[in-house]
Amino acid sequence: QVQLVESGGGLVQPGGSLRLSCAASGIIFSILHMGWYRQAPGKQRELVAQITSSGNTNYADSAKGRFTISRDNAKNTVYLQMNSLKPEDTAVYYCTMYIRPRDYWGQGTQVTVSS
Repeated sequence: QVQLVESGGGLVQPGGSLRLSCAASGIIFSILHMGWYRQAPGKQRELVAQITSSGNTNYADSAKGRFTISRDNAKNTVYLQMNSLKPEDTAVYYCTMYIRPRDYWGQGTQVTVSS
C-alpha cells in the first residue's frame, strides 16, 4: 500500500520561507507527475505547482517567482520551496503523486503566514 507523508509546514512571518517535503512509501514502480495543492478555509482546493517525470514544471500564477517545486526520484520525494510568503498563502498544503494506476494524496500540512 502506498502512503504519502508530508512535512515542513508551520508558522512563519510574512516574507519568510518554508520548505515542504512529501515522501512516498510502499510498493512503487513508477511515479509520474507529482504536485502540490492547497486549501484555505472556506475555499476550494487549488493547484500550486506540478512537476512531470521529465522535470517539466507548472505553477499557479500566485506561486510563480516565489515557489519552486522539485523532486528526488531516488527518494520518491517531492519538495516545495516557498519564499516571500504572504498571509494569503495560509492554507493546508497537500501533495499528490500519480503512481500507476491511480493518484495518491498526502494527509496535508498546515502553513500559516502571520505576524
